[in-house]
Amino acid sequence: MSCPELFRILMHLWLLLLLLAPGREQTRVPPKAVLELDPPWSTAFKGEIVTVRCMDFNSLTKRPTTWWQNGKVLKKVSEIIQIKSSGDYQCKTPGSSLSDPVHVEFSSGWLILQAKHPIYEGDSVTLKCLGKKEKSIIQRDYYKDEEKIFGGSNLQQIIINSVFMDPGEYKCTASGKLIIPWTETSNSLRIQFQELFPHPVLTARPSQPIEGGPVTLTCETQLSPWKPDVQLQFCFFRDVQTLGSGCSSSPKLQIPIMWNEDSGSYWCQAATTRITKKSQRSQIHVQRIPVSHVNLEIQPLEGQLIEGHKLVLICSVAKGTGNITFSWHRDGRGILGIKTQHSQLAELQLPTVTERDAGRYYCTADNNNGPILSKKISVTVKIPVSCPVFTFRSSQGQAVIGDTVELHCESLRGSPPILYRFYRENVTLGNSSAPWGGGASFNLLVNTEHAGNYSCEADNGLGAQRSEVVTFSVIGISRSRVGAATAGVTGLLLGLVITAVLLYCFGTRRKSGGTSAMGMPSYNPCVHQEPSSSRPPPSNPEEPICSEPLAVLDLQPVYSNVNPENTNLIYSQIQNIQHTNGNLANSPRVHREDTGPVVIYSELKKSHGNDFAKHTSKRESIHEDATGNYENV
Repeated sequence: MSCPELFRILMHLWLLLLLLAPGREQTRVPPKAVLELDPPWSTAFKGEIVTVRCMDFNSLTKRPTTWWQNGKVLKKVSEIIQIKSSGDYQCKTPGSSLSDPVHVEFSSGWLILQAKHPIYEGDSVTLKCLGKKEKSIIQRDYYKDEEKIFGGSNLQQIIINSVFMDPGEYKCTASGKLIIPWTETSNSLRIQFQELFPHPVLTARPSQPIEGGPVTLTCETQLSPWKPDVQLQFCFFRDVQTLGSGCSSSPKLQIPIMWNEDSGSYWCQAATTRITKKSQRSQIHVQRIPVSHVNLEIQPLEGQLIEGHKLVLICSVAKGTGNITFSWHRDGRGILGIKTQHSQLAELQLPTVTERDAGRYYCTADNNNGPILSKKISVTVKIPVSCPVFTFRSSQGQAVIGDTVELHCESLRGSPPILYRFYRENVTLGNSSAPWGGGASFNLLVNTEHAGNYSCEADNGLGAQRSEVVTFSVIGISRSRVGAATAGVTGLLLGLVITAVLLYCFGTRRKSGGTSAMGMPSYNPCVHQEPSSSRPPPSNPEEPICSEPLAVLDLQPVYSNVNPENTNLIYSQIQNIQHTNGNLANSPRVHREDTGPVVIYSELKKSHGNDFAKHTSKRESIHEDATGNYENV
């Protein structure tokens, strides 16, 4: 195998690996085929033969190849042909697009100017000035458009650096001297450049992007496989604005989100250090999707709010692109807030809700296609209980042993149901509920142990509140013992009746003529006795039973043994009996050990204000009438 054949096989393998390498995308248009000349010069002397090969860079196997000469199809179908006539040659394989035309010139002149093929734009060009009799040439000069660009020496070839697709004409001259000096001029030559890469084509995937979705832009071009060392840089633009972070080696640009306002004219460019090519402009219109399925969410869930807490209203759409305008509403109040943003969700916060914020809420969403409403959600605001008021209620005005006292607790503000708890010295007495609000009561049958500090507590599940402490005192006597004396005036009158009975007894004794040593009338004290079963009652049950004579009595206002701590009672002294030794000896009904005074009291309930003054005045009036001769009653 010859070296050129081995080289071509290695090139095929390299190009195949290059095309299949990861990250390198296949383009939609097959790359152009390339003509390879052997010898690699575009001009030859007439009568010579040039071998032409069609390279498609996609397969190592032979494929049917179509050839053109001056635009006409040749009958040859092999990948290699040999030519000996001037013309423009092209080829195409099933795996490639049509190659660029290559002009091969067969000259009949003595001197020819050759250019190496292929030459890519931006490459340096080798020009060769060749004569049929090289040994007779003394000097060669090179011209471009009739202007000498190099001369004064006998160089067979020169190099022109960085030639771009220049349409100028080149030629050369050769001179010598046999007998006389001579000069020959070559044919005119136009340099044939191969595209290093074609003008890029911008594509968008999807071609009609949806607002809010991504789009991928691709700058499609094909670098010649014969120039593997060349690096392309790609840039993307919308109108005059550079997209992304600038130019990069990637032919793709990913735009994560496209909005309707991103619609416009897009284009790209591919460039090397020497060549820059731009794509045509492409109009990209971003499609907008109307909003649908608008939903309102309340936080906290189920719309159960506590006064003073935060309310969060979240409005969202299942579909809808672009700038969406969200608005929040409450029946009877109008718009609570408006937000416009590139999002399918927005929220509004009410930092501190009150009882007035209860009601039905809804939201709307609109992206210039008309507002869509959500369903309405009812929001309730629960109010924590206020500090309750604790009171006692008694039908008698004041509580004594045996009374029923109503303990009442009421929170003036708070959402029902409310549970009330009653405490004595922080010990739970019981509880009562108010399902519809208001207060609640707890009944207590009073005894002497119920005196103390009382309070109550209200709780509706949002935090309990305790009332102020109230001190409760109990009168240390039952209403069954007090009898008629529970009324202030009635008790006083009862004492006066007892006094009258005593006076009656004293008057009866005086009629019997008895006197004391001091000149005071002597008498037998009257004692009201309860009927006895061993003794028949007297014929007149209202008549007092008198005892045997006692000593003379001195009635004095003695107050010993009275409990001054019970402020709910006042006492009135009815009789004070002083016993003497003589009298005790003559009295069979009095024990000798009882040497102290005998005092009779009447228990009266304490009166207040004007009532007490009235009772006192009446008592003083009666007292003055009844005690004319009895100062100590």
